[in-house]
Amino acid sequence: MVEPAPIETRRLVLRPLDMADSGDVVRLAGEFAIADMTLRIPHPYTLDDARAWLGGLPEAQRADTNVNMAITLATTGELMGSVGLVIERKHARAEIGFWIGVPYWSKGYMTEAAAAMLVFGFERLDLARISSYHFARNPASGRVLQKIGMRHEGVLRQHMRKWDHFEDCVMYGMLRGEAGAARVASGA
Repeated sequence: MVEPAPIETRRLVLRPLDMADSGDVVRLAGEFAIADMTLRIPHPYTLDDARAWLGGLPEAQRADTNVNMAITLATTGELMGSVGLVIERKHARAEIGFWIGVPYWSKGYMTEAAAAMLVFGFERLDLARISSYHFARNPASGRVLQKIGMRHEGVLRQHMRKWDHFEDCVMYGMLRGEAGAARVASGA
């Protein structure tokens, strides 16, 4: 297990999440627009949901199955979202996932944070591969993955169920040797 220390980029600090973040997590992740585009965020999103998620993070990190960081603005410390890796050590791979609050959309913050997490995964966690997917109806997440240098690997039709309908998932991946674009995008 690698203890995640804060990661600084040009405009952001990625730091471990804790219970003190629960109110901000509810405020930001509680927006329907966030839940609608993510698989694991329910709507409505309650304080109990935030506390359950935040409370489970330390054990997942100790088990070396998950690293999840708060995305904060370097100048103010303001919480904007979260980026994390779900790790499969046996295969030296992880899946990157992220969300960012609506007030922070279209400003490049998510690209910067996701790129920094890719670099962390390859350099600190010694991963060989990091993948991700997004719902086909959420091209903004696809643009983030493209900007950080991930390669389009295909579409899995009706691969996930979100609420009452099946979602096509667009798949992306990156190998350790391809991480140069992520280093540039992170601004670190």
